[in-house]
Amino acid sequence: MNYCSSCGGTVSLRVPKDDNRERHICDDCGVVHYRNPLVVVGCVVEQDGKILLCKRSIEPRYGYWTVPAGFMELGETTAGGAARETLEEALATVELGHLFALVDVVDAGQVHLFYTGKLVGDYGAGEESLDAALFSEDEIPWDDIAFQSGTFALQKYFEDRGTNNGVHVHELRRSRS
Repeated sequence: MNYCSSCGGTVSLRVPKDDNRERHICDDCGVVHYRNPLVVVGCVVEQDGKILLCKRSIEPRYGYWTVPAGFMELGETTAGGAARETLEEALATVELGHLFALVDVVDAGQVHLFYTGKLVGDYGAGEESLDAALFSEDEIPWDDIAFQSGTFALQKYFEDRGTNNGVHVHELRRSRS
């Protein structure tokens, strides 16, 4: 960050009074610009024992399969965002279940939340999808899943078999060598 979004002045990194870490602070108006993680919300959608996946038509990971998920919008709940993303990416309406997986994607500055859901009606490929399809557990293209968080969510979903066994938490970081 080089410029203040409030006044256009230059910003510098320094520790604000009563804080414990460097922040971008405007040199002119003094506004502190906090950079916080983004929330990604998604849904593992089931119908008749099969899971709905979407093939991505956008980067990153163009052409890879994913559970319907995306960035939460201001003014919506996490559950509402998961349902919206499912509708946008898979043209699917869902009956949402429970929150069952949380993945801290530390290096990307994101938190991924996954809900269970039951498909209500039809589905198809939305604007961000090349295709949408239902897969049984043994048909899932595990080597072609776009993101590790999606793989984790799918694995935990199958371990639970859709029952509410609490929230599974996972942390993803780049390996340090």
